[in-house]
Amino acid sequence: MTKELRESLVSACKWLTDVAQIKDNQPVGKRGREMILNLWDGAIKGEYSAATKEWDIFGPIWHTGQAVKALVMASSSLNNAALLDAAKYSADFIIANRAAEGEDAGVIWAFEDFPDLVCTSGILETLDGLFVLSEATGETEYSDAANAAVSWVVNKTYCSEKKLFRDGYRYSEHRFIDGKLASRPLIDDAVFLKSWKLTGKEVFKKVAIESAKMLLKNEGPAGNWIKYGPCCAKDQKIHPRHAYWWGMPMLEVYKATGDEKFLQCFFRSIDWYKQALRKDGGFIRGTYTDFNTDSFGHATSGTACAVISFLKYYEHTGDEKIIEYIERGLDYCMRMQFSNPEDPNLKGAILEKVLYPDGTDRNPYHIRDLGTIFFIQAASLYLQIVKS
Repeated sequence: MTKELRESLVSACKWLTDVAQIKDNQPVGKRGREMILNLWDGAIKGEYSAATKEWDIFGPIWHTGQAVKALVMASSSLNNAALLDAAKYSADFIIANRAAEGEDAGVIWAFEDFPDLVCTSGILETLDGLFVLSEATGETEYSDAANAAVSWVVNKTYCSEKKLFRDGYRYSEHRFIDGKLASRPLIDDAVFLKSWKLTGKEVFKKVAIESAKMLLKNEGPAGNWIKYGPCCAKDQKIHPRHAYWWGMPMLEVYKATGDEKFLQCFFRSIDWYKQALRKDGGFIRGTYTDFNTDSFGHATSGTACAVISFLKYYEHTGDEKIIEYIERGLDYCMRMQFSNPEDPNLKGAILEKVLYPDGTDRNPYHIRDLGTIFFIQAASLYLQIVKS
């Protein structure tokens, strides 16, 4: 698999840097035009319809943060310094869209579902890219910005009494919109612990542990969290990346505390992904608590995140039985890659989903940047851990 995986990884990186990365400083699509940001250069275009050949954007800050992480990882795996330059170009987009001073110093304008509301999880999911970029380059500007963002999140959004984070912050008015978005516990990418290690601020570790305990308290089904959005408790539908954002970081909480209950939760999230992965390695956005699924609306990003979780499990345990799941998922992602399309906007991209038929013969392929971004991370990690 190694030769084919490297070729697929190179092609995916080329799509990310040559096609998806904005270089004309113009917002993309209806969503992008509604977001007021200082700079667009370096952002990653988020959505592409193969039918209409039109772009849009969704969560540009955190998606770009994950792209930075992917490019840094690929730069190491492929020994390609140009990818590190591309990572810095995208990181500068993030740095330009934050408050460096004033009462909201540190906040990053991580708009997502609403074009004027900062999404707390969107900030957290941005930051690991900045951390790994600083580590790779030695340039502390990026980790300093990440630490400042963690500080803002802890000081401004964390409710210590409830052990939950507030969401829906309207930066232009310096206030939360009450009732707009529900509060949740968050440990995404274990960034609180990374910031704790860099700064020595014990409050960051405290928040990470309290949040992890709250997740343990409300776990269900095993290894996942139907109670919290974007899962849907009413329909018993599980989001494909929930176990990734909250289950996988339990491993880092275990390492920071030595408390076995966090490690066991991480193992349960691995078991959940093993059951959710389809026989061919695919993943369906509509996956339910009984592991039944919808027929359309695939989520290749879910496959890639499952693979990353499996790789972290393999790295920690050395259990070679998981390699079959790892390679099944990677093989599926590679089969979802556009290797010879007529549309140049698709070349190298990973297909995220096939849409439901609408009665016409329109092209049902829908691209999300996350499919390609998380595939790059998964493939890079595989080359580092399994085939190093």
